[in-house]
Amino acid sequence: MLHISDEMVNAVVTAPDAQEVLLAAFLGYADGRASMQKRIRTEADGVKLSTLGAVIPGQEVAGAKVYTTINGQFSFVILLFSAKDGRPLATFDAAALTRIRTAACTVLLAKKLARRSATTMGLFGAGVQGFEHAIQLTREFGLKQILVCDPYAPADIASRLAEASGADVRIAAADDTAANSDILVTASRSTTPLFSGELLRPGTFVAAIGSSLPTTRELDDDAIAKAKAIVIEWRQQSLEEAGDLILADPVALADEKVIEVAHVLAGTSLGRESEDDIFIYKSVGVGLEDIALAGHAYRQVAKLQGLALP
Repeated sequence: MLHISDEMVNAVVTAPDAQEVLLAAFLGYADGRASMQKRIRTEADGVKLSTLGAVIPGQEVAGAKVYTTINGQFSFVILLFSAKDGRPLATFDAAALTRIRTAACTVLLAKKLARRSATTMGLFGAGVQGFEHAIQLTREFGLKQILVCDPYAPADIASRLAEASGADVRIAAADDTAANSDILVTASRSTTPLFSGELLRPGTFVAAIGSSLPTTRELDDDAIAKAKAIVIEWRQQSLEEAGDLILADPVALADEKVIEVAHVLAGTSLGRESEDDIFIYKSVGVGLEDIALAGHAYRQVAKLQGLALP
């Protein structure tokens, strides 16, 4: 059984490959050929243990991600099994996989729902996830400008992000960021809304990926109400974890506005009918994403090492 480090993942997994693998996984789920295991959290004395997983026979893998949260810091591990004979294939340091798959899923939804004419991205929270989102979205859409709102970001964040993405990057206030973005990513740890949804310009695509806790939210009721649709990964998990939705006024969040990612990617529901349509993608992260991408990473590493594939 292999152990695959974050460095190995970074060496063999590209963002385009991740998007392709995740698209296949969600389409498999849409067809009933994959299943997911909801996140289970266990906590004592400030130490939280979380697990989630998936079975994806079409990609010949099954597995689970297990991680701890202590003082707001995450430590991830994935255990991957063969779906053909059940044997364990690999363990992973899963921070790199988590970073790549989260942004790759956002890009998949943005390709369906954001305007191709988008030029400006707004970023609330320029940590690991925010940085990766900026890079993947800029490469996909050829974005020209990134507005960063993050009071905790290091002083050199603008120059580092500009170098990594190729876009013009400037630090901006919250209202400026919300009001002048075509694609808006919230990747913060805020417990309360980051801006007034009234500021969102027509046609904005919003990806709210900063929290999977039912007690916190990055978006307010105005943002929820203005959206044509709210896209979530999986009803059984998202509607238990996403504070943006759980805490929303039911008047703003009609049930028919909530649509699963798999149905959007399969083309069975939802699409941009007007340049003014606003869409929100609320991500909490599901096991299907982790296990699908872990399977891809395993296959790439196994090929490099001359190992027989499952």
